[in-house]
Amino acid sequence: MLVTRFAPSPTGYLHLGHAAAALFAWRRARAAGGRFLLRLEDIDPTRCTPAFADAILEDLAWLGLDWDGEVRVQSAHLPDYRAALDRLHAGGLLYPCFCTRADIAREVARSASAPHGPDGALYPGICRHLPQAQRARRIAAGTPHALRLDMQRAAFSAGSLTCHEEGHGILPCNPAQFGDIVLARKDAPASYHLCATHDDALQGVTLVTRGADLQPATMLHRLLQALLGWPEPHYAHHPLRLAPDGKRLSKRDGATTLRALRAAGLRPQDLIAHLDGDTPINRI
Repeated sequence: MLVTRFAPSPTGYLHLGHAAAALFAWRRARAAGGRFLLRLEDIDPTRCTPAFADAILEDLAWLGLDWDGEVRVQSAHLPDYRAALDRLHAGGLLYPCFCTRADIAREVARSASAPHGPDGALYPGICRHLPQAQRARRIAAGTPHALRLDMQRAAFSAGSLTCHEEGHGILPCNPAQFGDIVLARKDAPASYHLCATHDDALQGVTLVTRGADLQPATMLHRLLQALLGWPEPHYAHHPLRLAPDGKRLSKRDGATTLRALRAAGLRPQDLIAHLDGDTPINRI
C-alpha cells in the first residue's frame, strides 16, 4: 500500500508552498487508494507553538485534505529518538562535540582549503578524537555539547548506498559530503534528519514527498536507514513554489499565509485551482 505524509513544523502559519506540498502528497495517496499521514515536527521548543499546530490542522481541513489515523506529534515521542541515538552510540558512531559556532568558524578560517558540502563548510573535526576521559570530564562538568555522527565510520559501516527517486530511477548516494553532522544538541534533543527518518520508518511511509530543496538530505536519510536497519522508501521531490522575486516561499520572509487568504474571502477550490496553474490569484 502506498503511504505518504505531510510533516510541517508548527513555527508559523501555512503558506502556499505548504499547501502545494500537502496537496501533492495527499493526491498521490488518494489516487492509489493508500494512506496519507499528518505529522507535526515540533522538536524545537524555542520555535514551535501549540497555536501554530492547531492552525495547521485548521488550514488543512479548510483545504479539504483529510488524513488517516492520529497525528504524530514528535515532541511526545522523545524517548524514541533517544533510543535511536543510543543505538548509534553503542556502535561507536557518535561523539560529543563541545565546539561553539565561533570555535568552528575560527578553525575553518584558519584553513586555506576548508572542505565544503551541500550545507556549507564541513565541521573540521575538532572534537572527533578527544580522549574518552576528557569527554567524560567535560560532560560531567555540565559543558554544553552536541552529538555528531562520525561520518567516516558511518559511511564505512553502511557501505555503498543508493536511493530510488521518481522520474530518475536508482541514484547513487554519497552522504560523506555532509561531514560529521549534528544529530542532537541541548536545545534540540534530536535533529530533523534523525526524527524524520525514524518516523518514516515507524509509520510505514513508502513514498517520501517533499520540496526539491530537500533532495540532498535523502543521502543522509539513506545512511541512517542503513545504519539502523530501517526500510527504504521511494522519494519524489516536487518543484518549489516561488515568490514573485524568484525566491523560495518561506515563513521568515513573510510569505502570504493560507489564513490571510481565507480571511480575504478566497475559497479553497480557487486556491487549489491556482496551485494547479489554472487560475491566477491577484492578491498573492
